[in-house]
Amino acid sequence: MSDSEMIGVVGGGQLGRMLAEAAAPLGVEVVVLDPTSECPASPVARDQIVGDFDDEEGIRELAARADYLTYEIELADPDVLERVADEYDVPVNPDPETLRTIQDKLVQNRALRDAGVPVPDFRRVDDREDLLDAIEEFGYPVMLKAREGGYDGRGNVPVADESEVEDALEQVEGGAVVEEFVDFEREVSIIGVKGTDGETATFPLGENVHREEILRETVVPARTSEAVAERAREVAEDVLEMLSGRGVYGIELFETSEGEILVNEIAPRPHNSGHYTIEGALTSQFEQHARAVTGRPLGATDLRSPVVSANLLGDGDERRDANPAGDEAILAHPGASIHWYGKHEVYPLRKMGHFTVVGEARSGSPDEADDETTDELLRAARDLRDEVTFE
Repeated sequence: MSDSEMIGVVGGGQLGRMLAEAAAPLGVEVVVLDPTSECPASPVARDQIVGDFDDEEGIRELAARADYLTYEIELADPDVLERVADEYDVPVNPDPETLRTIQDKLVQNRALRDAGVPVPDFRRVDDREDLLDAIEEFGYPVMLKAREGGYDGRGNVPVADESEVEDALEQVEGGAVVEEFVDFEREVSIIGVKGTDGETATFPLGENVHREEILRETVVPARTSEAVAERAREVAEDVLEMLSGRGVYGIELFETSEGEILVNEIAPRPHNSGHYTIEGALTSQFEQHARAVTGRPLGATDLRSPVVSANLLGDGDERRDANPAGDEAILAHPGASIHWYGKHEVYPLRKMGHFTVVGEARSGSPDEADDETTDELLRAARDLRDEVTFE
C-alpha cells in the first residue's frame, strides 16, 4: 500500500478523473466509488470500488482506505457520509450539511435568501394550485424546477402559458420550486474555494453559453463590465461564507439586463464551467479541490491568458460505442488542449470530453482582455468542435 495521502471520492466520472490527475503531483492519491465498472476515473485513480453513490458498505470501505473524503456528484448521501466519517474519524469536505442544503433547491434558495444572497423570487410548489398561484404573482413565463435530482438542465421546465402547466408538472414529478423568469443579459459563474482557517479564493468570472440547457462554452474573462465582475465576486464570497466545509464550489449566476447579479445554482464540487482553469489559470480547480480537502494552502487563481473551454458532446440519436474522430484539428491548433473523459459509450448530449483554446499572454492583466480577443477564441473553439464526430 502506498504511503501517499489518499482522498476517497464518491463518484468516479470525469470530475473524479481530473481530480486524480491534479492530486498526483501533490503526492496525493485518489480512490473512487462508482457504480460503473471501469468508470472514467479508474485509469488514473489508485483504485475503484464498484458500488452506488449511496452504498453504505462501499462508502465504509472508502473511508477505511482514505485520509479524507469528498464527492464529485450531488447524489452522494449526506447522512451516510456523516455517519461513516464519524465512525472512521475521516474528515469529509465539503460538509455533509452543505450537501443537504444543495440537494434540495427549495432549501438552497431559502438558505441563500436568509443569508442575504440575491436569488430570483421563488415559491414552493406541491400541486397545480400552487403553480397557478405563483404564476398569478410572477406572470408568464416562469421556470419550474424539481427540488431534487436535477442535473444538466434536467428537471428545469419553462412554462410560457397555461397550456404548458400540466406537462411541466408531469416532467418535474414531485415537489418543485417555481421561480420568476429572469431577463438575463448573460449566464456567468465563479469557481470559489474554501480552505483552512477561513481562507477563501475566487477565480475570474466566466461567461457560460448554453443550448438545450447544456453548457457548450465558457469564455474567460466574461464579456461584461468590471463593475459586474466585481459584484459577482462579492456575491460569490457571500455564498462561500454561508456554506460550510473545505473545497471547490461552482457558483452559477445570472447577470440581469440591469446589471444585477442573482444566484442560479451552486455545486459543492469542481464544476464544468471551471474546466478552463486547467490550462487557463495558475492553479486548476481540481488542484485547488485537492489542496483544500487535504488542508493544504490554496493556490493562486490568476489567469495565465484569456481562454475559452468547449464541451464535446455526444451526437446522433442513439446509444453506441464511442469512436471519436476529428480531434486532430484540435491537437494541431496552437494553444488548444483536449481532454477525453474515457467514456466507452456515446449518446446524445453526453459530455464526452472538452478542450480549451488559450490566447496569447499579454502584458498587464489577462482578466482584462478585450472582447475582440475572446470573440476570436470563441469562434476558433466552435470551428474546431465542428470537426469532431463520433463514428
